[in-house]
Amino acid sequence: MRVVSGICKGRPLKAVPGNTTRPTTDKVKEALFNMIGPYFDGGIGLDLFAGSGGLGLEALSRGLEKVIFVDRESKAIQVIHENIKACKFEENSEVFRNDADRALKALIKRDICFDYIFLDPPYKKQQLVHLMEKMDQQNLVKKSGIVVCEHSFDIELPQTVGRFTEIKHEAYGMIAITIYSRDSEK
Repeated sequence: MRVVSGICKGRPLKAVPGNTTRPTTDKVKEALFNMIGPYFDGGIGLDLFAGSGGLGLEALSRGLEKVIFVDRESKAIQVIHENIKACKFEENSEVFRNDADRALKALIKRDICFDYIFLDPPYKKQQLVHLMEKMDQQNLVKKSGIVVCEHSFDIELPQTVGRFTEIKHEAYGMIAITIYSRDSEK
């Protein structure tokens, strides 16, 4: 596992020990960022099921200004901190140990609005639509902001969720990526 592109290109990343976390492969990461970037001129991101932090670190390496990393597993939080330090992104990162619903409640209270949100929850506990509905209701995504959902290839997500509209869907073997954009009109 490594950072694929940007200022930290090639930097190796630690994986979360055990088999409870499934890291996004380099191939999928490269394809995902080619669909939404591939590079950014600032902006704020949320890596909600961060695992090792690979998606958020890739976004920072490609130009996002700040990323908030959230995971509920203590082993993951430790690895995220180590990977952030290895990439020298301490000033651009916040890390929280929390489940997704509680994390969203805390972010709503802080009145943060994101440009990019990365959702890669455990496949067996699929809650993407529920989380996106909550994000939509609480205005957690800027107009024209992007929500990236990584999920099992056999899960079919709706074309629209609230003010989010699917703009891209690709499958890579057992993994699928569905990308939504928040309507800029509403």
